[in-house]
Amino acid sequence: MDGVTIHPSRVIPHPKGDILHGVKASSDCFEQFGEAYFSTINCGEIKGWKKHTKMVLNFLVPVGEVQFVVYNGTDFFKIILSKENYQRLTIAPNLWVAFKGVSSQTNLILNVASIEHNPDEAENVELEDISYDW
Repeated sequence: MDGVTIHPSRVIPHPKGDILHGVKASSDCFEQFGEAYFSTINCGEIKGWKKHTKMVLNFLVPVGEVQFVVYNGTDFFKIILSKENYQRLTIAPNLWVAFKGVSSQTNLILNVASIEHNPDEAENVELEDISYDW
């Protein structure tokens, strides 16, 4: 889908605890740094739909499993990210995104956003406003 890219991310095994790479300024599709924040999502819960008009999202899931769905008005793109499928999901502005907690344990998302949070640059609609079979 245009505006959605997946970037393999490194998990570096270490006997005292693994290192999970995030993002570098030189990483593919990384535009600029605005802010980084963590979000949790409980198992079976769904957050979304949200569409940013300026922000580029860079999602990583270091703990748990999270299903992301991106909608461009016509088609859906779906992926489950986790430590076992450790990749960075980059989403351009003007695409709808929602996500669901899959693991019964903690589901942790890191977003490295291109701009600081501004509630005026995003739209939210109810889950039932975009028909998707979760």
